[in-house]
Amino acid sequence: MLIIKDSDKKIEGRTFIALGSFDGLHRGHRKLIDKCIELSKEHKVRSMVYTFQNHPLTIVRPEAVPKLLMDNDTKIEMLDNLGVDIVAMENFTRQFMQLSAEEFVLRLLERFSPLGLVAGFNHRFGYKNSGDVNFLKLLGEKYNFSVTIITPQNDESDVVSSSRIRKLIEEGHIETANELLLSNFMLQGTVVYGKQIGKTVLGYPTANIKADDRFVIPKRGVYYTIAEVNGKKYKAMTNVGINPSVKHDESIKIESHLLDFDEDIYGRHIKIYFMERIRDEVKFSSVDKLMERMNKDYELVKNKRL
Repeated sequence: MLIIKDSDKKIEGRTFIALGSFDGLHRGHRKLIDKCIELSKEHKVRSMVYTFQNHPLTIVRPEAVPKLLMDNDTKIEMLDNLGVDIVAMENFTRQFMQLSAEEFVLRLLERFSPLGLVAGFNHRFGYKNSGDVNFLKLLGEKYNFSVTIITPQNDESDVVSSSRIRKLIEEGHIETANELLLSNFMLQGTVVYGKQIGKTVLGYPTANIKADDRFVIPKRGVYYTIAEVNGKKYKAMTNVGINPSVKHDESIKIESHLLDFDEDIYGRHIKIYFMERIRDEVKFSSVDKLMERMNKDYELVKNKRL
């Protein structure tokens, strides 16, 4: 897969381009991308996803930037697995923000020679989001490219969207979020030193990663997770929270006990896939009561399928 991060780079040959932010690559995004790939194969050209390195709101309204569902490396990896030929990741700058809707499209035509564009029903583009899908269709007629609009993708409750999935995760509905994502929500990071309470006091050593404010953090509680270290996966129980029974600060921690694992992984990269929420985080009356509950959590996780 070709990855383009140079804002001036042009390519040879024709394309079909899927437009959007694609945070989370949820069910609605997949429908859009699948259509783009289908059209590209039908016309024997390359498929492209055109998206942004940074969320546009980081420039337009920094105070309103949403918490992200995934980082760019994960997004690129998933797009590659979906069969996309090219990913163009535009750097959204103040200069780029000034492009009118028509200038934005003309720039795409000049750089990537699309036979057609594929967008979601609510896609907006250009200065102050002045362009919508109706204007995109008018530009298609004017400049001779096709426009395919993907209708809303609904489940039994509502439209599938990144904002809805963020809210589900923040409220602890991880299984519903995973259904809409068509994958398991994942946090990752470098394993850092904690206070060693899991190992020395509770008998459950943990791999701790620091919560990153840029990303959605699940509701405080205990989760059945799958931890991936060096490409190998392990069942894990993960606590998201402040550990009120044994610690005395309010910073959110993500602490995972990996089953059947005893390696020293400080400083190494770990991925934590959230599968199921087991319970709320609770302040127990004693360490013994906490250990009793953790033993029950352990047995529950042990009996899960990896």
